[in-house]
Amino acid sequence: MILLGLGGNLPSPDYGPPVDVLAAALERLLQRGVRVLNCSPLYRSEPVPVSQQPWFVNAVALLDTSLAPQALLAMLHRVEAGMGRVRGERWAARIVDLDLLAYGNRRVGQAGPNGHDGLVIPHPRMAERAFVLAPLADLAPDWRHPVLGKSATELLAALGPDQKLRKIVD
Repeated sequence: MILLGLGGNLPSPDYGPPVDVLAAALERLLQRGVRVLNCSPLYRSEPVPVSQQPWFVNAVALLDTSLAPQALLAMLHRVEAGMGRVRGERWAARIVDLDLLAYGNRRVGQAGPNGHDGLVIPHPRMAERAFVLAPLADLAPDWRHPVLGKSATELLAALGPDQKLRKIVD
């Protein structure tokens, strides 16, 4: 099971508001041969860490690809750049953010105390983020974290109430 986290909180001059940006990002993955098997509902979430920037729109998608994890990550970064993402300050507002959350049960890399360079899967902060776990629990509630051994639902239930988010209802 390959899991992709999607997010963004800035409108794009080419794609419109963040909801449309995420849909366009999924379409770009399809155009590059990545199959999108399913996608969670969308959520609006307060920035983490809390700041004055706009709230994010987030989702989690289930993917299928023959690309190895490093090649998939490189392609995700190219898609972000092609959609106008400029990497700069950590946790800054952005048009689109595509995070490789998990790639089956693989464990790749290791996060250090000040972050990491390169690929780390499962994503080192996914178990701490309601904006990842809530859509993941909707998409695959029984998915188990390869390191922690807990389901998406269990991880979400263990979070405190300080992270604010709400499901977007059509």
